[in-house]
Amino acid sequence: MKKVGVINQPITAVLGGLGHTDTLTIADAGLPIPATTQRIDLALTTGVPSFLETLRVVLSEVFIEKAIVAEEMQAVSPHIYAAVQEILGDTPIELIPHVEFKRQTAVSRAIIRTGKFTPYANIILVSGAWGFDLG
Repeated sequence: MKKVGVINQPITAVLGGLGHTDTLTIADAGLPIPATTQRIDLALTTGVPSFLETLRVVLSEVFIEKAIVAEEMQAVSPHIYAAVQEILGDTPIELIPHVEFKRQTAVSRAIIRTGKFTPYANIILVSGAWGFDLG
């Protein structure tokens, strides 16, 4: 049995299978999830678990080279955007139109659905290399 980190089995399996440039989406409760993409539904009730809490836990387990968010997040949910910037630190954030964001979720390895109902509280994480030189 795992001692620390993510203990949700479907999330652990997806994280363990991520390769360089694979993507994983963390979404609010309202983001449409393509039928062809694995859904990991964590939503229990409004706000539980939160988007930011889920993001922090997932990031504790993976290296990412960049994140992608809908450009609408800046205007509509600036507090979420500011929190994402703080959590990601120096990791680059790419802004794209929400319509394109939804298209890109179709190639995510999985979409983790949270209980958050704040508009545009969604992020695509692009898996990075190990974070150190193996050569």
